[in-house]
Amino acid sequence: MASIRKRTRKDGTTSYLVEIRMKGHPPQRATFARLTDARKWEQDTESAIRGNRYFKTREAQKHTLADMVDRYIKDVLPTKPKQIRVQKGQLEWFKDEIGANTLADVTPAKITECRDKLLSEINKRGIQRSPATVVRYLSALSHCFTIAVNEWCWLEDSPMRKVKKPKEPRGRVRFLSEDESTDDVVIEGERTRLLKACKDSSNEYLYIVVVLALSTGMRKNEIISLTWQNVDLNRGRITLYETKNGEIRVVPVSGLALELLKERAKARRLHTELLFPSKVHRDKPQDIRAPWVAALKKAKIEDFRFHDLRHSAASYLAMSGASLTEIADILGHKTLQMVKRYSHLSEAHTASVISKLDQRMFGNDK
Repeated sequence: MASIRKRTRKDGTTSYLVEIRMKGHPPQRATFARLTDARKWEQDTESAIRGNRYFKTREAQKHTLADMVDRYIKDVLPTKPKQIRVQKGQLEWFKDEIGANTLADVTPAKITECRDKLLSEINKRGIQRSPATVVRYLSALSHCFTIAVNEWCWLEDSPMRKVKKPKEPRGRVRFLSEDESTDDVVIEGERTRLLKACKDSSNEYLYIVVVLALSTGMRKNEIISLTWQNVDLNRGRITLYETKNGEIRVVPVSGLALELLKERAKARRLHTELLFPSKVHRDKPQDIRAPWVAALKKAKIEDFRFHDLRHSAASYLAMSGASLTEIADILGHKTLQMVKRYSHLSEAHTASVISKLDQRMFGNDK
């Protein structure tokens, strides 16, 4: 129930005090100079209270974006240790830009302006940010708003819902070329040349590390951080307990990779659980960056990164007939979005599946 009381001040001016009392809610009061404004506030506030919107709006007016970012960094980021450094910097960028605004005043338009500035701005390294990087900035802020809406009840809804993310370019697909035969002459492809260079490397671990990357699709850090507790030589599998997406992943190992692991087990060092320990710091994995670069140079391979070995593994799987779901399971992707870049490589497999379906349904009769 609402009431409006007219008041006359000592200077002769008039004001209108609005008081709203609704069961189950604290009373709300506001003063206006005009009766029309008082009635409008009364109607809007009653409607908002009945729709459970009013108190969230009040919270949004009490807290700034800087408050939200600070609380998120303090309470939420520690639960994501691998992302603390990067996301803290991303969120503090928004804090510097629009942190003084109350959450009620942070509109999709303001965030869109920030998005466009991120896209055009030169970063600290002197280069322009890519659309993919800007998407990560927006994703960090989006999760911040989601927590503020769902857990802290500081907002009714997130303004990020109406902000369009930049379109990311198609993911990089760079994989090692195969050997080619021409007039009984075999021309070595990149994969053969790279494996030879790694085998000849003075680094005792480089060859097995690269073979594991090519045959399993594991990431560099996943491989060099392996301990013997991760490896089951009898069953031919590696269990990764700490992965990028936070889920345990079991990776099958067979053929050459398994043979090399068994050989490595014979030369296992007792002072460490690591498969590839550093000679200087026994409790840390060995840094293979320098021998990796040297092997690429010796193999005459350009525009190739270690992570491209993962792309190579996925590409070979696709060309061998593996489905996108199977590739996602092996690589440890939660969704198929990341592996769709390999879909064009499995066209022959798709055609074979359709052919089998046609034969099963209609037979071979023409």
